[in-house]
Amino acid sequence: MSIHLTRDLEELHRDIISLCALVEDLIQRAVQQLSDPSDSDVRELAERDREIDLRDVRIEENCLKILALHQPVAVDLRRITAVLKISAELERVADLAVHIAERATGFAWSVDVDLHQKLERMAQMAVEMLHQSIDAYVKLDSRLARNICASDGEVDDLNLQIINEIMEKMKENPGMVDSGMHLFSASKHLERVADHATNIAEDVVYLVEGEIIRHANSGAASHAAVSTDWNRLQNGEH
Repeated sequence: MSIHLTRDLEELHRDIISLCALVEDLIQRAVQQLSDPSDSDVRELAERDREIDLRDVRIEENCLKILALHQPVAVDLRRITAVLKISAELERVADLAVHIAERATGFAWSVDVDLHQKLERMAQMAVEMLHQSIDAYVKLDSRLARNICASDGEVDDLNLQIINEIMEKMKENPGMVDSGMHLFSASKHLERVADHATNIAEDVVYLVEGEIIRHANSGAASHAAVSTDWNRLQNGEH
């Protein structure tokens, strides 16, 4: 490996680690909004999301520059490919963090405690998955990454439970429809955070082992059920 390639890869590594830290902090602050929503905090999170967008673009540009200048192969090529994909996943998580915070101000405490507790438990699971996926990348730990992939189904199941409860409560109490829709969206956004954490973990496995495990254990049935429920709600069906 040339000195210049080594230097560029080290800089790329520092950039992605910095992005990881920013996104992890953003999603943690967004989850806090579920119990203590604030319009001013949402605006601040949106500002930080724009900074993350710019960093994502810079990382992509640096990846493409390294590919063009050095034409890396083997593990170096895998690292650049993984960083490129992980950066995109993190940028999407940042977007979801803002959406979660926005939805939190829409339902606040207007739904019952049991649903709040389930949503907060789901949030904790999704945030922990993201933290572990980042940890797996930093440590190049493919075993941890595979464990993260295996745990995604738990979040999917909890999301389905929350959505089913929301739909039942909206049927019983039409006055809850507005807050219920916000809660529905927040739950779906959290489920997507877990999906992105899983994608990052899959990228780590590819980086370390050179194996593509994406779609190996697809949760297509669960996602299809959630999508159907979401479409029904949008179309006004109960």
